[in-house]
Amino acid sequence: MDTSPSALLRALVPKLPFVAKTALWHTLWLSPTSTKWDLRTEITVNIIRSLLDSPAPTPLSKQQRWSLKDPGIKGRMWVSKVTLPRPEEDDIRSLLADAIDALKGAGGVYPTPAVVPVEAEWTGYRAHVRHDRPRLDLSEAQHYQRLMSEVTSPVTLIYLHGGVHYMMDPSSHRIPVSRLAHLTNGRCLSVRYRLSPQNPFPCALLDAFQTYLSLLYPPLGSFHEPVVAKNIVLAGDSAGGNLALALVQLILEINRSSTRASVAFHGQSIQLPLPLPAGVASSSPWVDLSRCMPSILSNAQYDYLPPPKGPDTVSRFPHDEIWPTDPPRGDLYCDLSMLDHPLVSPLAAKDWAKSCPMFFSCGEEMLADEGKAVATLAAEQGVTVIWEQYEAMPHCFPLLFEHLEAGQKGFKNWAAFCSKVAGGSDNELETKGTWYAAKTCKETAVDVRSLALCSREEVAERMSSTIHARMQGREGEAKILPKL
Repeated sequence: MDTSPSALLRALVPKLPFVAKTALWHTLWLSPTSTKWDLRTEITVNIIRSLLDSPAPTPLSKQQRWSLKDPGIKGRMWVSKVTLPRPEEDDIRSLLADAIDALKGAGGVYPTPAVVPVEAEWTGYRAHVRHDRPRLDLSEAQHYQRLMSEVTSPVTLIYLHGGVHYMMDPSSHRIPVSRLAHLTNGRCLSVRYRLSPQNPFPCALLDAFQTYLSLLYPPLGSFHEPVVAKNIVLAGDSAGGNLALALVQLILEINRSSTRASVAFHGQSIQLPLPLPAGVASSSPWVDLSRCMPSILSNAQYDYLPPPKGPDTVSRFPHDEIWPTDPPRGDLYCDLSMLDHPLVSPLAAKDWAKSCPMFFSCGEEMLADEGKAVATLAAEQGVTVIWEQYEAMPHCFPLLFEHLEAGQKGFKNWAAFCSKVAGGSDNELETKGTWYAAKTCKETAVDVRSLALCSREEVAERMSSTIHARMQGREGEAKILPKL
């Protein structure tokens, strides 16, 4: 992503009158969020909101190219670029295909993509250098060796970036990923998974699955030694949180339903059941691609995400070389009929029993209710769940608002969970929910098992009616009930 001063200036100059009005309303206490945000937060959220909800949307291909501009590597981070080779065997694709069909519940076969090499970046913290220090002129193997020389804990994160499944990559997330590495004293493998709409579901999930197995069972020539599952945490923000939870659900389903005794991977025989990672740590996870829950509308004042504008949510994008697809599709990420599939929308999953511990951090944002529903169900089924919600904070606030106490606390708690579940701590985690007040971050305990505002039956009905409305192309919004 191009974050150079000149690029930012070009984007902000047309917004100066809007910024001035926002500042005036905030100063006069006329904004509905004046009492909960500082001026910097108010201006930032409103600018992002105006860019994302423009009446003249930017073509998808242009958005994608802009988000993939590499800002370079400098300062306090080690980055070693790697490519995880494609296994000659087709077993992991078959495992995924079987799990998709088993969870679909309506018969039929959903097409699965080819397994391909997966690019990724090993990322670690580089201490004792200036923030503008350039990257050393070394081989990627040497960069990895330098990175590992500063790693002091066994924590290994697989990081899955956000970006609505069609934007961004590891280069856009190097700063937060290196910060997680710093706070955990560990290392992160940031994955360049395939993006939609060119590569629809389940391409990204297959890439994440291949990455996880490549850590456990390294292909010949890998920089890393085998990593035990108890030291691996799946981490991600937004769409990356979606993929992290979907990968856990995939492993659970393979272990529940596969009749195989083993699978082949790079010449190795991997015994089933597959080991689960130590935990899954998500920041503002997007677990409902149908966007059917009440907070999609009721929390819009605190968020910058564009609200739904009717059943047909993708026709507003101008036609370009990547959209619409051929054959046409009703959603950027998948066929509309798959929006309530548990590996597409983890909100639809019915069974989280035997999952690894889960961490959820979110604001009072548009995606809050869907995260609450997943957290509640998992906790009810015996999974250890840590739930944190920050009053009046928008989507992915720890990545955007490091100057706020809420941003700092949210990021540190995210990293602390990773360290605790994968760092060999003797302190056993217990399910816990916390609400953090705006500005003060005063803590109030909440019951994780009572977070969900809708029953499982109501969630299923909401998803079904919303998807049906989109498939029928009816005018007007699909039924979204007020907040309960």
